[in-house]
Amino acid sequence: MEQVTANVFTETTLRGCNPSFVVTSDGVVVIDTPQLPTRAVAMREEAESHGPIRYLVNTEHHVDHIFGNYYFKGAGAVVNHQGLYDRFMVVYPELDPFAYAKEAIPTDDPEGEAIFPDRDEYYRDPNKGTIVFTGDLTLRVGDRAFHLLHTPGHTPGQLAVHVPGERVVFTGDTIFSGCQTWLMTSDVQQWLDALERIRTLDVDWIVPGHGPVVTKAYLDVQRSVLMEWKTAVAVAVAKGWTREETVARVNFADRFGPVDVGQGYMMDYIQTWNAGSLYDKLTGAIPGS
Repeated sequence: MEQVTANVFTETTLRGCNPSFVVTSDGVVVIDTPQLPTRAVAMREEAESHGPIRYLVNTEHHVDHIFGNYYFKGAGAVVNHQGLYDRFMVVYPELDPFAYAKEAIPTDDPEGEAIFPDRDEYYRDPNKGTIVFTGDLTLRVGDRAFHLLHTPGHTPGQLAVHVPGERVVFTGDTIFSGCQTWLMTSDVQQWLDALERIRTLDVDWIVPGHGPVVTKAYLDVQRSVLMEWKTAVAVAVAKGWTREETVARVNFADRFGPVDVGQGYMMDYIQTWNAGSLYDKLTGAIPGS
């Protein structure tokens, strides 16, 4: 685990999101869980070496942020925004989250096969939220406050976890640091608003959903990525391009960095879904923009 400040630990070198935990005077708060089984087990052991886990907070419903919850059963209360809870491991046209988690095992975590559940067993109790809320929520654990800020955009139930005592905010996938941004079914305007909300926080460090830890200066980089994607597709629509032409021609594979660790094979998938979903929204095929 990479140590960001004295009491904050985050992992930025494995397939999936940046799972983290914060140590307080009265236990540990975990923020997101690793997708890979052996990494989830190892993270739980590391977190519990600093004290009992009081809460496990998920920042969004995408599989790389929540699948590891299965291996944290009995370790504190799981906290989900309602928008996340309603979508927890739900199969959507763009992705079957369980199948996505399973396909990574042979190449990325072969030792995890022994502890990987079958689908029915997993869905009986994936360890989703026991504390479910709307809006914002503040948790107090020992000497630390954790402000769970609803920052929709990337997903409807997106959270940023602000820990003022550590001068850090965990943004989930509201920030993709130095790697490709997954737009998919996002609402870009809400996402831009979320970036501005994060900008108001008095923090030294941002722990992004993917990629290295950054400062608030990176908010402008993420903003530009979102605006370039939306503008490029809007121009395509204005030119009268079809959806198929837009997906074929609008591509930022060489512009915004690599795909995050262990997911290089997803580059074409990201480009296709980003362009296609934006096209659908801008042309009114689906709501939101």
